[in-house]
Amino acid sequence: MQGIFVGTFLIGLREGLEATLIVSIVGAFLRRNGRSIRPMMVGVGVAVGLSIAVGVGLDALSASLPQRQQEMLETVIGAVAVVFVTTMIIWMNRNAQHLKGELESEAAQAINTGGSLALAVMAFLAVLKEGFETAVFLLAAAQATHESGWAALLGALAGIAVSIVIGIGIYFGGLKLNLGRFFRITGVFLVFIAAGLVLSALRTAHEAGWINIGQQQVFDFSSWMPARSMLGSLITGMFGIPSDPRLIEVLGWLLYAVPVLVVFLWPARLAASPIARRRLLACTAAGLASAAAILAVAVPAQHTPTPGLTRTVGTADGGSASVSLQLDRDAATLTVGNAAPIPLSSAGTGTVGSLQTQLWQAKAPADPGVNTSPVSLGQLATLSGGRLPVGLSPTRTPGPFQADWTATTSYSVASYGNSLISAQAQSNRVAVLQGGGLATTKTVSLGGLGGDWSTATADDTAAATALGHLAVDRAESALWRLWLPILLAAAAAATAVLALRADRSSPTKEDTKEERHHHNHDPAAHPDQIRAS
Repeated sequence: MQGIFVGTFLIGLREGLEATLIVSIVGAFLRRNGRSIRPMMVGVGVAVGLSIAVGVGLDALSASLPQRQQEMLETVIGAVAVVFVTTMIIWMNRNAQHLKGELESEAAQAINTGGSLALAVMAFLAVLKEGFETAVFLLAAAQATHESGWAALLGALAGIAVSIVIGIGIYFGGLKLNLGRFFRITGVFLVFIAAGLVLSALRTAHEAGWINIGQQQVFDFSSWMPARSMLGSLITGMFGIPSDPRLIEVLGWLLYAVPVLVVFLWPARLAASPIARRRLLACTAAGLASAAAILAVAVPAQHTPTPGLTRTVGTADGGSASVSLQLDRDAATLTVGNAAPIPLSSAGTGTVGSLQTQLWQAKAPADPGVNTSPVSLGQLATLSGGRLPVGLSPTRTPGPFQADWTATTSYSVASYGNSLISAQAQSNRVAVLQGGGLATTKTVSLGGLGGDWSTATADDTAAATALGHLAVDRAESALWRLWLPILLAAAAAATAVLALRADRSSPTKEDTKEERHHHNHDPAAHPDQIRAS
């Protein structure tokens, strides 16, 4: 509970401060220019109400869905929250020092063009953006930890309350705040919180059935951060790190946290020259492309043999036979020994062990193996395993009976891909009886035939388990041989584009000198310490 409280407190403080900074700076500007702040506050109130409605609506929608759909929605919300917080961290880190001047310039332009209504719309959109991001981010953080929702809400409210106090201090001119330092410190924490959201989104994506690769447990933190301990609650609640992280989760955490921290913490004084930057980006692109090629070529492919489409089955009379399945899209045929192929029709899906399989069925006439007529009660009892068929008795229906014999065999087959998982043939011998004390004809079932057969249940389970493991192995191989190389190749291409554009986007020496000269002579050019007057 402590972890989720601290985590949502930072979220509420950071997001709330962005919104209150905008409101307080614009409000102070209006106050200095003798304008009313009432229209602006109306826009702020409407935006806050809509943001709360968004958060409540998403939470209610998630609670009303079945478990799997809940996991899907949590994954989407987590991904959106990661995008929001990443763009917010990077943008504020770059623009915090110029925030006051830009806001006052936009406010002055809004007054000149649209008056109070334009300022109300400006405040409404700014607070709505921050409020919507806050609602999504808080909901994702609370869902990721599965802890008390009240702790998450109280933490967020406490953070927002502190941000409002800071905003009031800025509005009345009694508080100085070094925005650059504040956003840099809190930004580091938010990067780790967002990395935890990446990890949690990957876990819920697995629970939703979207990601089934990379599920091997990499670390076991349960010994030093038990789930119910204060340390475990703090780390899991704040940073979303569980005690049993999986491979795909660790990769996602690293691929997010490391690049974002490098971009976020890179000192401005160490900014490379255009030529050095272009060379660095080009080398990075080459390294990423080489890593993609090495993974695609060096990681071995999986060549585990599959059970195939032919199995040996045991028959009811103690014999054995070979059965094989031929698949052709939505149709299949089954061949038993040297007999004629049996056409099968699709019968939906089923499960063998934990493997979902395709079912095939067919029903065909068979030789009943008996043509005796008339037939006695004793003969019928022998064919039924020693018991008389239901509805016959020596006193009321002593027999003998005239009999008309028929039999059918039902075939049931389960397949997975190009493998036969299970198969069985179960027959039913039927006699239509007349006479022998019967008032009307009577149909009786006399059991199966000696040629009935089925695959062994233990072999079926073993085949399904082997194919399940093979599917996991192939997915793991695809992760390293396909998906990671594609991701690295895309990153290499993006880095190469940045390298080509590096010299175009970098300022020239003359532009830099002019900017420094203007910065040194402009008393308003140091707005990183904001104080409204």
